[in-house]
Amino acid sequence: MASNKSKSGSLFGAWEYNRKNYLIFLVGIMVIAMGYILMATGERDSFQSLTISPIMLVTGYLVLIPLSILYRTKR
Repeated sequence: MASNKSKSGSLFGAWEYNRKNYLIFLVGIMVIAMGYILMATGERDSFQSLTISPIMLVTGYLVLIPLSILYRTKR
């Protein structure tokens, strides 16, 4: 019967995430949270709610979170 284990012998041996990946992910989550806070605290038609907050949300969701998943250190 074939095994799903990698060369190192553990199921997650090929897991390439390290401290830097988790740090980028944490920064992404913080940027997203700040975007939602700015959107909620700003007036309905303010520059803060209509411009800054959506830019922060797009940056968090479309740049930082995927970057944290795809980033790999060079060997």
